Amino acid sequence: MNKQLIIVYHRQPYTEVREPDGTVTYVENKSPNGIVPTLKSFFAHVEKGAWVAWRAVVPGSDETWERRITFEDSHGSYEVVRLPLRPEQVRRFYHETSKEAFWPILHSFPWHCNVDGADWDTFVEVNQRFADGAIEIADDDALIWVHDYNLWLVPGMIRKQRPNARIAFFHHTPFPAADIFNILPWRTQIIDSLLACDLVGFHIPRYAANFAGVARSLRDVDITTEEVPDSLRPVGAPLFERETPTKLTLDGHDCWIDACPVGTNPLLIDSLLAEETAERTLQRLYAELGDQRLIVSIGRVDYVKGTTQLLEAFERLLERRPDLHGKLKLCVTSVMAAAGMQVYDDAKAQIEGLVGRINGRFSNLAWTPVLLFTNALPFDEVIAYYRMAHICWVTPLRDGLNLVAKEYVAAHRNRGGVLVLSEFTGVAVELPEAVMTNPYSDKSMDEAIEQALAMPDDEQRRRMAAMYERVVEHDIGHWAEHCFQAFDNLDRRGVAKPAPAPGPVVEVTPPAEA
Repeated sequence: MNKQLIIVYHRQPYTEVREPDGTVTYVENKSPNGIVPTLKSFFAHVEKGAWVAWRAVVPGSDETWERRITFEDSHGSYEVVRLPLRPEQVRRFYHETSKEAFWPILHSFPWHCNVDGADWDTFVEVNQRFADGAIEIADDDALIWVHDYNLWLVPGMIRKQRPNARIAFFHHTPFPAADIFNILPWRTQIIDSLLACDLVGFHIPRYAANFAGVARSLRDVDITTEEVPDSLRPVGAPLFERETPTKLTLDGHDCWIDACPVGTNPLLIDSLLAEETAERTLQRLYAELGDQRLIVSIGRVDYVKGTTQLLEAFERLLERRPDLHGKLKLCVTSVMAAAGMQVYDDAKAQIEGLVGRINGRFSNLAWTPVLLFTNALPFDEVIAYYRMAHICWVTPLRDGLNLVAKEYVAAHRNRGGVLVLSEFTGVAVELPEAVMTNPYSDKSMDEAIEQALAMPDDEQRRRMAAMYERVVEHDIGHWAEHCFQAFDNLDRRGVAKPAPAPGPVVEVTPPAEA
């Protein structure tokens, strides 16, 4: 692919910094880790790159700013279209509609869904701005690549104004079955927009199959399927699918469906572990932990992440195993993802309350069982925690993929270590050698952590070696090349088709957990 690529994503591809004199500078993301650096990496392989995002503005402010700018960083030079959104628009579009209505449905928590509190009109208005921004900057041969559920309506809006546009979409979250998704009153508008794409991508076949099922429940679509590749079919797993849809056809238009999970970057993780910062962190951890075994759980404040269930399982472990007192340290990161939302404020208070209760019950002068970080740690420091940890406990109630699991495995090349993994994370279909657990079951959680603690070194190394091989084979370069080949098919045939096996690895940086 060597023409124009337009990425449509709600976040700006840099950090705005206001200097003391009032001027604004644009700074490249400090961390190499995250979805934004990953997507920007695609610009190195096209003739022209462009990005469409929102920019918060305050009505009545005398601040001056340019709607379109050219930005240059380590990924090259590309144009950015910024769409002004007032604070109330951000609240209604992002917090009230995307987060309070759509997010619970996508993760199969309909009792958290606040349909009546959603502002559909504002959601439509903001999506139209994104569509107009993409069209404004698009050449005739551009590929417009839209990302994630809060921009569901953008593809259909672009298609109406540019009938011959090439439009792709990638869904970073889970996609639920029809009986859950169809709770949304706007289900038909959303599905019609996605069916207007040439290509819709998901992490795993289950989400693709669910999407096809929703489409079939609402429209008379023809569905083409094929067998799922061996690398994504652990028979018996809750998210296992034997077949995956590859094409949905409606009224003569083909919407090709792809399922390819995003990977991480083992080479980057190796390089970070070799740096002085990681070495200092490791030495500090060795000194502070002594003979204690470290368990890490990296995540953010969200009821879908299962942090409450994990902490309760750890408390039960300490209750029944006094022999472990003073010998274990659980390190939890739980960073606030969206400020000003009651459901997340409640989750944060519950997590902090549980940590306080556990430490209050079991601590002594020499030992505190739980260490809680509520601010994000730098990625190079997180990698050192991964390397040091005997166990990584990743137990969301539902997750689109979860790259923490892959990052932990990548940090344990030629080493032992145990990954305890929820069966309901997308990555579970790729890493069957992990100790699987059902986070809805106290018994299952208890058995999984006991199995992890008791696992012999040789078994740890055997399981870790198998997972590491898969993480390396299906790294971020594999995903990037897969996407590029799918995009190239748009040039050759005018529509997308499932991408063939990937060719040479494209070196790009890994996204954070989705």
